[in-house]
This record gives sequence, structure tokens and C-alpha cells, in this order.
Amino acid sequence: MATASTPAPLSRSLFIFSILYGGMTCIAGVLAFKQVALGPLAVESGIFAFLMLVVLSSAVAQVHGRRTADRLVLFGFFPLALSILLIFLVLSLPASAEMPPENLSAFERVLSQTPRIMAAGPVAYGVSLLLNVWIFSALRGATGDGSVGMMARGAIASALSQSVDTLIFITLAFYGEFPIGSLLLGQMLAKVALSAILVPPLIILLVRLARWLDSPSSGTRRSADPA
Repeated sequence: MATASTPAPLSRSLFIFSILYGGMTCIAGVLAFKQVALGPLAVESGIFAFLMLVVLSSAVAQVHGRRTADRLVLFGFFPLALSILLIFLVLSLPASAEMPPENLSAFERVLSQTPRIMAAGPVAYGVSLLLNVWIFSALRGATGDGSVGMMARGAIASALSQSVDTLIFITLAFYGEFPIGSLLLGQMLAKVALSAILVPPLIILLVRLARWLDSPSSGTRRSADPA
């Protein structure tokens, strides 16, 4: 009698990074409602969660291969879609009479978005994150796997993919409603600057963490998934 094949074990690092990745896809849209001032730059706060998506997908591509990183990006649509459906459900349900009106107004103001913005987010997410993984992996042969090369690949891939993300999202969400040229330029400059400063060292940190988690001393082994 045929027996069911045992699925390949999921490495500890991929399990942990996948959980973190799903959380970042859900929180990015909520954080985006606050703009923060970083010196001369004004940037929506969702970029911090989005940069973590870039860092996580790049670290997974480095340790587990491009195909696994691509699957991580695609699987990220599930928590993203579920969070959007839950937001629609909660907004459609009647509020308790005991809820203060100002709290209800603030809640609806933050979570209510136009259909254009709701559609623009997932499109920009999918294109930019897959592009990030592709660029990061494609440059591997040119820079090598050393820390300096990894940081250079991370900065380049993040800057380019974040610029594409900004172009797609702002165009789909706001084109025709108001002039978007200055908004595009400002957000691209902010994201390129943050990509150069934050992304490279975080990729190094997560790659080292992944290798430690998957080392024999941590009680598991690294799963191989060549690009």
C-alpha cells in the first residue's frame, strides 16, 4: 500500500521570517496614515514596514534561494487580502452605542480607503517585491556573497524596487485627482535614502540570524533551495 510522502521540514529561519513577513504586509497600510519628518525628508510611516519586507525577502533569497523568496512574496498576498477583507467586514458592522463618536470617527478615518488606493497597494506590493528579489539575486554573481557585496546588492535592489513601488502606487491611487509630480519625487528621494541607510545592515543582520537559527547548534538545519 502506498504511503503519503513526508513533506520536507521547514527551516527555523524560514518559519520565523515568514511570520514576520505576513505581519509586515498587514501593518504597512495602517502605518502609512502618519507622515514622519526625517530631517528634510517627509515620508509616510508605512515605508518602515515595507522596507522590512524588502529586507526579509532579500535575506530569504540569500539564504534559501530566489525561488523560495519569490514564493514568500506571492504567499504574502494571502495575509494582505485577508486583512483587507476583515477591514471591510468590520467597517460594515454597526458600531456599539457605547463607543465614543470621536473614537469611531478616528477608526473609520484611518481604515477607510478609496477603492483606487485599496487596488493600488497590492499591485505595487507584488511588482516591487518580486523586482527586489530578482535584482538582489541577479547581482549576486557580480558582487559575490561577502558582506560588502551583499550590502551593495541590498541597497541597489531596494532603491530601484522602492522607486517602482512609489511610481505604481501613487500613479494608480492619485493620478487625475491632483498633480502628482512633486509627491512622486519626494517619496522616491526619501525611499532611496532610507534604502541606502537602513536596508544593507539589516540584510546582513537577518542573514546572520538565519544562519544561526539553521545551524546544528540551534537544533535545526538549513533547507537548501537553490535559485
